[in-house]
Amino acid sequence: MLIRTLPALLALGALTACTTDGYSTFTREAGALVDRGDFGNATMNNQLVQSGRKSYVENLNQRFTQDVPTTINFAFNSWQLDTQARAVLTRQATWIKQFPEVRFRVYGHTDLVGSNAYNKRLGLRRAQVAVNFLVAHGIGRDRLEAVASFGETQPLVYSQGPERENRRTVTEVTGFVKRHPNVMDGKYAAIVYRGYVESAVVPSTLTGGSLTSGGGSE
Repeated sequence: MLIRTLPALLALGALTACTTDGYSTFTREAGALVDRGDFGNATMNNQLVQSGRKSYVENLNQRFTQDVPTTINFAFNSWQLDTQARAVLTRQATWIKQFPEVRFRVYGHTDLVGSNAYNKRLGLRRAQVAVNFLVAHGIGRDRLEAVASFGETQPLVYSQGPERENRRTVTEVTGFVKRHPNVMDGKYAAIVYRGYVESAVVPSTLTGGSLTSGGGSE
């Protein structure tokens, strides 16, 4: 009896060894074979935002930074907008219009040439001209929460000479408009992803005119 069942046991053991890995693939979560460690990030992000462990301002500001340039630059000792700066601000205005609940702040900066007091005023003027451009392109001034100037205190390039990269304004998300009807508890995702939902709507191909039934006329 033992001699007759031994080959069967050996065959069963070999089959089990060969199919262990294959069988385990059917007992894991869907997509586990291609998971490189980033599955579940969307759920985790929503949990962090809703629980307050991650600021919705921080999250939305990251998206703003990824979608459009947030910085414009200026000529030496100037607060005039050049063609490139206007193009960047136009893109900012287009993005901002998608989120009427969101408020922004524009920070003005200078290089290290000149006195602190003069650079403070110059940075403020640069921030103001950027704000005025956004307002002229349909953004409510009340949504630009404040115009702040850091003057020369936060250079990107530490140099005592003229540096174009330091002569800039930076636009940032600062929060939501108070008492806005669309800002409700649990509706953060609806605000952030509303633009994606609207972009997925297929335009209607219907033309004007009345519809008729059948093929005849009355």
